[in-house]
Amino acid sequence: MGLTIAEALGGHRNSLGLLRLLLASLVIFDHAFPTGGFGRDPFWELTRGQASLGSIAVGGFFAISGYLIAKSGMSSDILQFMWRRILRIFPAYWGVLLITAFVVAPVIWVTAGGALGDFFARAPNGPFHYVAGNWTMNIGTYGIYDIFAETTPYGQSVKASVFNGSIWTLIYEWRCYLVIGVFVAFGVLARAKAVVPALTVGFFVLQIINLSNPASLGSIAPFLADTQLVALTFTFLVGSTLAVYSRSVPFDDRLGVLAGLIVIVTLRYGAFNTLGIIAGAYFVLYLAARLPRRLQWIGARNDYSYGVYIYGFLVQQVLAYLGVYRWGYGWFALTALVISLGCAWLSWHGVEKWAMSLKNWGPGKGLVFWAAMIRGRWPGRKRIRSTVGADKTDRILDSETKRNAK
Repeated sequence: MGLTIAEALGGHRNSLGLLRLLLASLVIFDHAFPTGGFGRDPFWELTRGQASLGSIAVGGFFAISGYLIAKSGMSSDILQFMWRRILRIFPAYWGVLLITAFVVAPVIWVTAGGALGDFFARAPNGPFHYVAGNWTMNIGTYGIYDIFAETTPYGQSVKASVFNGSIWTLIYEWRCYLVIGVFVAFGVLARAKAVVPALTVGFFVLQIINLSNPASLGSIAPFLADTQLVALTFTFLVGSTLAVYSRSVPFDDRLGVLAGLIVIVTLRYGAFNTLGIIAGAYFVLYLAARLPRRLQWIGARNDYSYGVYIYGFLVQQVLAYLGVYRWGYGWFALTALVISLGCAWLSWHGVEKWAMSLKNWGPGKGLVFWAAMIRGRWPGRKRIRSTVGADKTDRILDSETKRNAK
């Protein structure tokens, strides 16, 4: 057998970091249309209403995430897995909520002539409500008072205050993490990995039904009427399926080119949200392995993609408030991208990197370690090398625990 996807991607020897950064940047270019008042993303017309540039980018994110998160689940126990996923997604998210509510919003409020004391009054639609309504990732509100409602093109179009229109996808990402968490807890990824493609096929069927008649599933199970839940979970699971079978899935230039052609053809003529998603998941992984090696350093150590995504819309709304959209679409989008990259740099070095430094602390030590701690049996302790987890760490286990861990 020739090269496989697992071998081609080679751990960190790939361009997944670069691709995630590019996908996050594409979302900014997509959102520049509504936030700058430039009309509808032309990709809707080019794809016959199937997808925007932003939805294509988000799909790529979910496919890559499905692959990486399943790989993480295959090399950790449930305690480690959930701890690391919480550290990766929540601290930066909470950071953008706090910055929005207690830095950006009050500055805009004061520059518009409002009193700072009035801003911090505990009103139902104030900054405290914004944070409390969104901290779990279930979005309760997008706005604070009426800020941006009449002073930005997007606010005028939706007739509401909106600070960050991108964060709605994060709850779907988190729910996908929970699905993999269930797989980890029950040993599915190690002993029953066929469950992953079986569930993927199930969501493929749900996707077809929802595309043809969304109300039909909603009448049976209301949550399945959420077309985004079905589509994004399906995309994530395709990536996860490629992960659990990565040592069997071939890496082949012919397959990569074919997958790319299928994506283009389905985008133009139909079936992108079914066949195109499957081909697209393979294609992004193919690109990650095939792009020049000199690009692999991008995102390998410092991953700014998440920060670009969660700050992009907020930055665009502020720029629109300042009238930057009058410079034209290109300058508006590029200015937003540059500032978003700056915010992402601060988010990574100020929050995300420090949060991830705790991945092997506390719960990150794993179930075996904490089971031994709870038992309190330490006679004859012996330092061994644990292979459970993404990083090999020294663990102190007694002889009985060591035998049980084999």
